[in-house]
Amino acid sequence: MKQMLKTQGLDKVFTLHLRDGIRLPVLHHVDLEVSAGECLALAGPSGAGKSTLLRALYGNYRADAGRILINHDGAWVDIAAALPRTVVQVRAKTLGYVSQFLRVVPRVPTIDIVAEAGGGDRDKARDLLLKLNIPRRLHALPPATFSGGEQQRVNLARGFIGGHPILLLDEPTASLDAENRDIVVAMIQDAKARGIAIVGIFHDLAVRGAIADRLYHVAPLQDAA
Repeated sequence: MKQMLKTQGLDKVFTLHLRDGIRLPVLHHVDLEVSAGECLALAGPSGAGKSTLLRALYGNYRADAGRILINHDGAWVDIAAALPRTVVQVRAKTLGYVSQFLRVVPRVPTIDIVAEAGGGDRDKARDLLLKLNIPRRLHALPPATFSGGEQQRVNLARGFIGGHPILLLDEPTASLDAENRDIVVAMIQDAKARGIAIVGIFHDLAVRGAIADRLYHVAPLQDAA
């Protein structure tokens, strides 16, 4: 299968500047890869660094060593070393990310928030919102007053509308009831069938079992010492 994302010797250390520069290593020599149509699940205890790894893959956290290679426009781009404008281009076309929490500009209607992530396609935004059980009466409202589950579904609509060939998912079903969880699982399975490469965190073992092809175990570095 066509490789879409891989890391080589990835390290991440947090420096606590207000605590006399204490250094907290979180990731060390991470080597992973994911191919088109495959879901790689990050496994490990809370605090092991799974979300840190996902944010590093997206370029939100700077890597301290190693490479993060993204298959973008037929060539490998190292997110760990790329210029900011290159990272923006990769995110726009190739690399999507769904975080646990919705962070958007206040007072913007929900349908516009989703459509903006999909190049302005309001029809596709409406269809995705309806598929995720966000009723029409909420589409014109900003999502700040929505429930946690509704906000998570808006976030999922934003993540899926772009059709990125690589998708990073951070606990996409954590706030969802059983019905909406099953809808999201089906969406992820459909994305895999269309060749999208997925790296995700899924603490729900039933969800992970339904969609993950492989596990990558992230262990706390203090436990490995």
